[in-house]
Amino acid sequence: MNDWTRQEVEAAVSDYFEMLEAELRGETFNKAEHNRNLQKIISRSRGSIEFKHENISAVLIELGCRYIDGYKPRRNYQDLLRDVIVERLEASQPLRHLLQMVADAPARDMPTLKDILSIKVPPPQFGPRRVPKGGVGQLREDRGPMPVIDYAGREERNRSLGLAGEHLVLNYEHERLWMAGKKRLAERIEHVSATRGDHLGYDVRSFEESGDDRLIEVKTTRAGAMQPFFVTRNELRVSEVRPEEYHLYRVHRFERDPRFFVLDGAVSECCDLDGMVYQARVK
Repeated sequence: MNDWTRQEVEAAVSDYFEMLEAELRGETFNKAEHNRNLQKIISRSRGSIEFKHENISAVLIELGCRYIDGYKPRRNYQDLLRDVIVERLEASQPLRHLLQMVADAPARDMPTLKDILSIKVPPPQFGPRRVPKGGVGQLREDRGPMPVIDYAGREERNRSLGLAGEHLVLNYEHERLWMAGKKRLAERIEHVSATRGDHLGYDVRSFEESGDDRLIEVKTTRAGAMQPFFVTRNELRVSEVRPEEYHLYRVHRFERDPRFFVLDGAVSECCDLDGMVYQARVK
């Protein structure tokens, strides 16, 4: 079937944003019902609409914005879709305000975890990186700089959320070593970002069952597994200098159904890195 028209794309984006706002407010919504209603408006199939919603997730992730976790990102999207999403984000002050409120909100108590060792999951697969015409963050002749919704940055600065994620990982590591019969190692785990400061390039010093160091940097989000995150230059450096010991724990779905996956070794080897902030010195 032919590419979607602007009218069809706008309808799909409006529908997606309606669901996104509901999710941000903690309200339930029925994806199947939204799909059926949209079919009546644009005469596209259920599968085609589902695919377009997944395309929208991919664009939002590349913009650094929150996405709906139930729509796994697919990157092969129309440039028109990206343009419409940017236009809608620029025009929707209520949605931007809601995104900021959720990113900045203090961490709430998590639900009780019956089996904390079960929250580790495999890393997600996003597929090959796609850079549409104009590139994220680059200048475009028609509209100037591409806006980037700083949802990931706001979560990174949310110390309450970050600290809560670190405590979750501390509890996990303690239980992991305790259940392995390494009780003395479990009692030696150190929350170094609290005891020594943030300058070490990692948050937690834990241990392998052999007694070797396990250096853990914790990144926490309320969003899904594919939500972008920020790393510092020092974190990158330590991960490259001590790759065999370095582990990034990406905590996601925090407060709802917390899970985490682990990226081992140099961060530059397992992540796409965008240099979005530069330090400038006068010559």
